[in-house]
Amino acid sequence: MNKRFVSQGFLLFILLSLLMVSTLHLYSQSRNVTITIHLRGVYESKISLMALSSTQQFKSIADVKEIKTGESANLVVLRESLPGEFVLRFDYKEKNESSSYPSEKSIFINQQDLEIWINPKYYNNYDSTRFQKGERENEAFELFSKENSNQKKKLGLLQQFLINYDDTQSMFYKQGIEEYEMRRQVYNQWIDSLVNVDKTLFVSCLYRFQYVPQIAWEGTETNRMMSMIHHYFDGIDFDNPVITKTSKLNEWMNNYVNISGQMVTNVVLRDSLFPAAAKIAIEKAKRGNPIIYGWMVDYFYRGFETNDIPKGMKMLQPYLSDTNCLTSKRMEIERRLKGMETLVKGSMAPDILLKDAYGGNFELNNYETSSKYILLLFWSAECGHCKEMIDFLYPWQSQPEILQKISVIAISMDDTETEVNAWDQKIKELAGWKHMRAIEGINSKVASDYFVLATPVMILLNARTKEIVSLPSTFSQLKTDLQ
Repeated sequence: MNKRFVSQGFLLFILLSLLMVSTLHLYSQSRNVTITIHLRGVYESKISLMALSSTQQFKSIADVKEIKTGESANLVVLRESLPGEFVLRFDYKEKNESSSYPSEKSIFINQQDLEIWINPKYYNNYDSTRFQKGERENEAFELFSKENSNQKKKLGLLQQFLINYDDTQSMFYKQGIEEYEMRRQVYNQWIDSLVNVDKTLFVSCLYRFQYVPQIAWEGTETNRMMSMIHHYFDGIDFDNPVITKTSKLNEWMNNYVNISGQMVTNVVLRDSLFPAAAKIAIEKAKRGNPIIYGWMVDYFYRGFETNDIPKGMKMLQPYLSDTNCLTSKRMEIERRLKGMETLVKGSMAPDILLKDAYGGNFELNNYETSSKYILLLFWSAECGHCKEMIDFLYPWQSQPEILQKISVIAISMDDTETEVNAWDQKIKELAGWKHMRAIEGINSKVASDYFVLATPVMILLNARTKEIVSLPSTFSQLKTDLQ
């Protein structure tokens, strides 16, 4: 083996390792942070702190079971969760005999210990929620939000005028464009200056999500949309990985996808426009920090998986071989791509060995039915998309003329106690289907064999040969495939 090649490869490994260590260091703080809460205005309250960003989203990371008015409580936030956005939830009683009422207060936490005096009934009133003197993050964001509202007001009025004005060739309209562009640049300069002033604060990375991108006002509606898509990322600092610690990044990207969605008129166009929009976003992020680059790939993977857009999934493939792309979904994407190559029309369905809902053994290869087709439905009782599909699928399939054509084998991916209880109740409403549950859910062998990463998934089989007839992504497509 070439020693020079080995030494260069080892050096590359060391450099990449150092890059990951130094990048991840930006996430963690040097110490834990303590929040001291002084309760007033109510009889008593339970207090919980929930994360709005990261993998702990909407989960309680610290709580106090019960404190009474006039008392104080301490919550410790571990440094691994910082900096970040959080929600303080109060389940309070006004009187001893009262029922509990919830209230929630959004807060930002970085490196500074916090002290808060709060009345949960009026948590958003300035005189009912007070931080200690010298608190920086939340005070800065409140000041920014107030000033931002004033700064954007006139710009918003001009934008509405340009959207609704009918004579786009008039001099008056062109003057409106010039005035708008001047105000847009002034506004964005204000954002830049404020980011610089508050650059040591976590909240400063939220300011740039308010940046107003350039719009081609003199073009058609489609030209405007395409202009917004191409300029959408102009104000974002993709070199700052801390933006992935905000909940705003996901919301901001949803808005970007929605802009693309406004041009979609059919499924074919959707499957073309969304991957194109995704490529623009990922290529922008690729020039920045590897963590943001990886986050962007993960974001579109989830979207393509949920909406079953194979073309989008294939678009992600080249990024998997890029060592700078710190995606957390590499294995899932590779698994989905392999599934797209393996589970195709005409191929044999992998055998399924499971226990049915009554404890009996089930084997797909030996399963016989008088129906012409078998529909494999991978689902979850608490999956919203599954519920919507089943609401259409079950009454339709229960019709005698359809029942002769197709039998349903419903394989549940539910694995938690809550999900299993919901499944036990739901299958009572779905008589006539063959029910079974994969014990390990998404991590089960059957999920691996059928490359199931999210639910619902439908696979239509020839009942006699067990060959795959189609892989319908919607109920409508299933009905079309059966015609």
